[in-house]
Amino acid sequence: MFSFCTDPDTLDSLRWMACYLTTGKHMAFYWSFGTVLLLLAITAPAALAFGFGGASMARSKIAPLRWFGKGYISVVRGVPDIAFFLFFVLALDIFFEWLRHEWKCPEWTDNIWQGNDFVVCDIAKLPLGNAPQWVHETYGFFLAVLTFAIVFGAFAANVLYGAMRAVPRTQLETAEAYGMTQRQVYWRILVPQMWVFALPGLSNLWMVLIKATPLLFLLGVEDIVYWARELGGAKTARFTDYPHPDWRMWYFLFLLVFYLAFTRVSEIVLDKLMLKLTHGQATMAGEAQRKAAA
Repeated sequence: MFSFCTDPDTLDSLRWMACYLTTGKHMAFYWSFGTVLLLLAITAPAALAFGFGGASMARSKIAPLRWFGKGYISVVRGVPDIAFFLFFVLALDIFFEWLRHEWKCPEWTDNIWQGNDFVVCDIAKLPLGNAPQWVHETYGFFLAVLTFAIVFGAFAANVLYGAMRAVPRTQLETAEAYGMTQRQVYWRILVPQMWVFALPGLSNLWMVLIKATPLLFLLGVEDIVYWARELGGAKTARFTDYPHPDWRMWYFLFLLVFYLAFTRVSEIVLDKLMLKLTHGQATMAGEAQRKAAA
């Protein structure tokens, strides 16, 4: 904060606003944008990995794997996202504490389910009660990332499964006729070619993922929506040095501009990626690129 902010009552409007926008809570608000970007940076590849695994299992010739893959896709796609987000955070937390409880407290004889309460030994709790605040925040963020990856991984699996089926069967049969094994056909023919068919769906999924980041607020993470609501609400001189009326509209308008700008940049990057992937491919996009080059 600026040195002249020691007495807010003596400041003119411009300096008052400068002091107001550099308070500790506003710094946390600015850092929360990094939280959202970090969530996207981790979740996108993690969800893609879940999706690739789910799609591969869905087309497996081994029945149990195929049932699991198709079940994973169908169940997550058939339930509202918010229900899964709230469910997985609780379920994963209980699951991790149960694993630690079985490992660290093998002598425990009491039932861990006591009525509606889930009770484990103290050293099995995640995080520990005496852990610093950053550990609690990191653990909550980890659960949020894993939940996002599981949920959006199912949507990615559906997209990739459709993309795998879109690769011409004749190319796979030709590869087999040349003596390639099933593994070679999968990794050298199917997987490289499926991305051009998958990218439109994955692009839409990326946009949905961006718009879903405000769900961090519902998962207990102090994200940009949390701070916008916290800072924008009416403040009185009794509780702060910088009282103001209800400014939530302006804070959320700022978030609207941020998301619009971010999605626009994403569209530009994805369009360039599509042009690169379709170069030399027998697709409508590839044909348009060749005509433009001619």
